[in-house]
Amino acid sequence: MHERLSFYVHRESFLHHLNPLTKLTLVLGLILVAFMAPFYWTPHFLILFAIIPLGFLGRVAYQYFNAALKLILPAAGFLFIMQALFQPFEGQELFRFYFLHPTLESVMFAFSNATRIIVMVSSFTLLLLTTHPSELMSDLTRRGLPPQFAYVIISTLQILPQMQAKAQTIIAAQRSRGLDTDGSFVKRVGALVPLVGPLVFGSLVEVEERAIAIEARGFTSTHPKTSLREIPDSNLDRIIRWFLVVIVIVTVGLKIWLS
Repeated sequence: MHERLSFYVHRESFLHHLNPLTKLTLVLGLILVAFMAPFYWTPHFLILFAIIPLGFLGRVAYQYFNAALKLILPAAGFLFIMQALFQPFEGQELFRFYFLHPTLESVMFAFSNATRIIVMVSSFTLLLLTTHPSELMSDLTRRGLPPQFAYVIISTLQILPQMQAKAQTIIAAQRSRGLDTDGSFVKRVGALVPLVGPLVFGSLVEVEERAIAIEARGFTSTHPKTSLREIPDSNLDRIIRWFLVVIVIVTVGLKIWLS
């Protein structure tokens, strides 16, 4: 069930046992430090000494590297190529090919942005792998976040895994009817056409069904809600959150001071 509803991977690890708000604060802290730090090397440092160690600490390194190879690195690589080739930076020209003439400055700018994107997407990936959406939603609503906002956050986190699970179901059904989804690239592209319709219309029906279900469970009720499971929030969680807040404040202060 976990795999169909989210990317969550159940493990017994330090990262899994942290409060969901602590992990969300960690994600936002890493992103803010990566984008706000005045030093060029900061995103690279975060990848090597924060993101990758956290993957091993949460015992989800295999899942993280799998996502990195299939999603994070291709997206960051595409961004790097586009910015390196088309950013109009003056400076030392590396080569010239027709209208393309990337400079050392444009390549460094593109590499810096690509590593920031890696930090951002990797942080959210680790959050999804180590935090079940229901725990995150319960903790946020318990702290006073309106249920409507919590639902929007959780729904956003679940869009990709739900669409992926539905697509796999549709592909399996179409294969049982004789649809050839293997073979050459052209054949695979042609096989996508009969898959798109059921996927889109099925998702629309699912939205309506979910709206009926949450309304039947008193989602918009103003009465206090209770939870079967209490999400622990230890002193260590509070210390980590305040430490991250201090790190972000120091980073912003350095950015202002050095600018």
